[in-house]
Amino acid sequence: MNPCPKLSTYLDTCAEPSQVSDMASARIIVIGAGMGGLAAAARLARAGHAVTLLERAGTPGGKMRQVPSDAGPVDAGPTVLTLRHVFDALFEDLGARLDDHVTLVPEPLLARHFWPDGSQLDLHADLEQSAEAVGAFAGARAAGQFRAFCTRTRALYDAFETPMIETAVPDRAAVTGLVMRNPRLIGAMAPGLSLAARLARDFSDPRLRQLFGRYATYVGGSPYAAPALLSLVWQAEAAGVWRVEGGMHALAQAIEDLARNQGVALHYDAEVAQIDVSGGRIRGVTLRNGERFDCDAVVFNGDPRALAHGHLGTGVLDAVAPEAVAPRSLSAEVWSFAATPHGRDLVHHNVFFGRDPRTEFDAIARGAPPRDPTLYVCAQDRGTGAAPPAPERFEIIVNAAPDSPEQEFEECHRRTFQTLKDRGLSFDPSPGPEALTTPAGFESLFPGSGGALYGRSPEGMMAAFARPTARSRVPGLYLAGGGAHPGAGVPMATLSGRHAAETILSDRIST
Repeated sequence: MNPCPKLSTYLDTCAEPSQVSDMASARIIVIGAGMGGLAAAARLARAGHAVTLLERAGTPGGKMRQVPSDAGPVDAGPTVLTLRHVFDALFEDLGARLDDHVTLVPEPLLARHFWPDGSQLDLHADLEQSAEAVGAFAGARAAGQFRAFCTRTRALYDAFETPMIETAVPDRAAVTGLVMRNPRLIGAMAPGLSLAARLARDFSDPRLRQLFGRYATYVGGSPYAAPALLSLVWQAEAAGVWRVEGGMHALAQAIEDLARNQGVALHYDAEVAQIDVSGGRIRGVTLRNGERFDCDAVVFNGDPRALAHGHLGTGVLDAVAPEAVAPRSLSAEVWSFAATPHGRDLVHHNVFFGRDPRTEFDAIARGAPPRDPTLYVCAQDRGTGAAPPAPERFEIIVNAAPDSPEQEFEECHRRTFQTLKDRGLSFDPSPGPEALTTPAGFESLFPGSGGALYGRSPEGMMAAFARPTARSRVPGLYLAGGGAHPGAGVPMATLSGRHAAETILSDRIST
């Protein structure tokens, strides 16, 4: 199988011999070893480019990071692996098999959900099993509503996967034509409605509205501001959830190994101070220590807002449109630690809901911490076939506003652990300040992000078209990562790397 079918097509149809030689000798710098940067670097090296990857941290993965704990490294970033086919395709394109490099365990139980009234609901990878669980939880009418919701969101996902997610540059006219040819999609999309408003029509039980509204936060939005179209995010998880043995960071390490095997030169603890531009084109990058790398193109795997705010020099200030980086997405308070849990029977993915989601998101919209937040608890050592040790590793995520004032540790601790204790879950020992990353901490880790974890906010019907695509306004500068199209989340960031690589191949041949 040809590992680079798109490149092969170009060479067969439009490339002169001199163009082929130029492509093979291109020098490309990738800034950032997140999922988008790793995927772009490996694919570009596979296509014959000389690729150098520069990362300011000491390890790969970007936000898919780990921190030390008494029980070993614990995830401090994304915890859910969905859309496995994206990663199978990446490894196949690089002449490898995903299963030979990473151990993935499918989780038949997607998540366990807890409410303050003591009710509990498990959702499963098997749709009918979930429908039966919903029926036992909220009645036969709710089970029927759940099945209808799954049918509607499946139609939306199937309709928009190719023209939006899989396409490097979404075409508004093409998407509009698709909808006009399939008028049933209009009702399913519910244009003009927020996700919360659409869910109020879908479910009579407020707990189910709260549960499925949470999927807006997967891409950094509030269900009260995100469009109803984002109900399709549920389908990414409904299609299956996998647990990565060794933690999610193991996936980033495996892709880094493949990139090295393709010839990518990786440099860690290498912070880029400036992208050098001359004559309207990219010429190289300069590190904070003064070292310079000449290149023909740059892939920036970071938040595009960092470019607009001058973190990479004045030559790329106008690389993205202002509306591509604002308004900002959600941030979070993230706890990563080892402890022994007491109380609730946990699975790998657990959600503890607050009493009223409106109060949570209204507070975040004001830049204030929510008093009664939803708490996501990942029990990293639990899951299918896993026997948790003592102590276990945990990651807890609490939604927060970006650019929010730094909170006192005691206040953050109380908001998380007293709330969980009220819900019947406690930890021994209780984690200390070293376990916590706040929005200010994320800004320090990822300068220019403002603490936002998902780039631009998904609010607004046209938000998907507002995100920057792989090709920036500066010739020779390309974008990858969760802040670029197709958006936030581990599979989407990985796809952005493919889009960046393919766009570079296209631009260099056409030039």
